[in-house]
Amino acid sequence: MVLEASTLVKLVVLLLLTFSVVSWAIIIYKYQYMSRLAKQNRIFLRALDNGDARGTLAQAKALDTSPAASLFRNVFSETASRERLKRAISRQEVIEAEKIEKYVTFLATTGSTTPFIGLFGTVWGIVNAFRGIGFKGSASLAVVAPGISEALITTAFGLVAAIPAVIAYNYYVGRTRRAIDEMASLSPEIEAVLMDARKQ
Repeated sequence: MVLEASTLVKLVVLLLLTFSVVSWAIIIYKYQYMSRLAKQNRIFLRALDNGDARGTLAQAKALDTSPAASLFRNVFSETASRERLKRAISRQEVIEAEKIEKYVTFLATTGSTTPFIGLFGTVWGIVNAFRGIGFKGSASLAVVAPGISEALITTAFGLVAAIPAVIAYNYYVGRTRRAIDEMASLSPEIEAVLMDARKQ
């Protein structure tokens, strides 16, 4: 049906397929990323609980995905004052939050946009069906079937692209918020460990 569709409908289907493939790539990547992040955060928390700044730094260097470990690494050398350290932690929290949220907005874009792209193809298919009726002067199934099939194809592709993206977006927004909150909750502890290290 897709091969027999009009050029515009083929382009719409190709665009929807592109959205779908990219969305699934992001879904798989984010699942692996968030799982690795949670695991590394647990390792970093155990290291931080020991209260040894140097030992925690050594551990943090091996944790490339944990936002809390990255925050610790990037503010470790801030030695001027507690206020400077607090500002450095706040700046780094924003940077780490952006890393955690990366690519999630594309899922929202896919979920909100692809149904309308599919609807455009639907409208075009119905227009073709009515044009067929006008040319043939008949409303038989043979005349309207090509246009209706185009309409249904694009509707289906739009939904196939949108539904997984919306589900994944809602899931990853929740996990992202929890990861950001966890990092923020560790910031005072990181500050305390680093300030204690300065006094020694």
